[in-house]
Amino acid sequence: MIFADFFKAIGQMADPRFRRVLLLGVGITIILLIAVYALFLGLISMFVQEEVTIPSVGPVTWVGDLLGFGSLLLMLVLSVFLMIPVASAVTSLFLDDVAQAVEDQHYPYLPQVDRISFWDGLKDTVNFLGVLIATNLAAFILYVFLPFLSLFIFFGLNGFLLGREYFQLAASRRIGRTAALQMRRNNMAQVWIAGCLMALPLSIPLLNLVIPILGAATFTHLFHRINGAAATSG
Repeated sequence: MIFADFFKAIGQMADPRFRRVLLLGVGITIILLIAVYALFLGLISMFVQEEVTIPSVGPVTWVGDLLGFGSLLLMLVLSVFLMIPVASAVTSLFLDDVAQAVEDQHYPYLPQVDRISFWDGLKDTVNFLGVLIATNLAAFILYVFLPFLSLFIFFGLNGFLLGREYFQLAASRRIGRTAALQMRRNNMAQVWIAGCLMALPLSIPLLNLVIPILGAATFTHLFHRINGAAATSG
């Protein structure tokens, strides 16, 4: 059933509102990554001299350049990890647009809901980004001591966080935060699996720019499927 939700989301990728969120998410994500890289280079320039004198060799001027290229390679590697919190948090800021587009096409009979205010969305996004970064930094300790489990820890952790946040946002639009929290807890397995399926391709460069939008749409379908089943059984 989760795959059915995902394929419905893929079928709507041509929607102009999806493309708008994609372009905004990609643009802001790239700007943030460039800013982080520029800050990293600035720190290198503060602590590394332009010219280093090596005994028996003399002055060497290419050390800073070498470290600069090394930092670029490091940032390319780190971007795999950074893109999950950055791209996902940025896209969560625009999740309301994606969810509304999904509902307009697939659930047109639903009453309109009030849009999440920009400041509420920004607050949720900043909180989500902080949790993602903090937990992933803490997870590096586990990666060091349990390297053979690092992939499982990475995808399991981010799958849990992504599933929790995206389902909560999608459900809160319709039933409020408290009911959304209870529904998520009652369907933890489905939400976690969907989050893990979302986290896997987020580690692939370029593809990870599209996945947050597909994830937002998929979790909107997931919520309506669970909510519909709950209403039928009730």
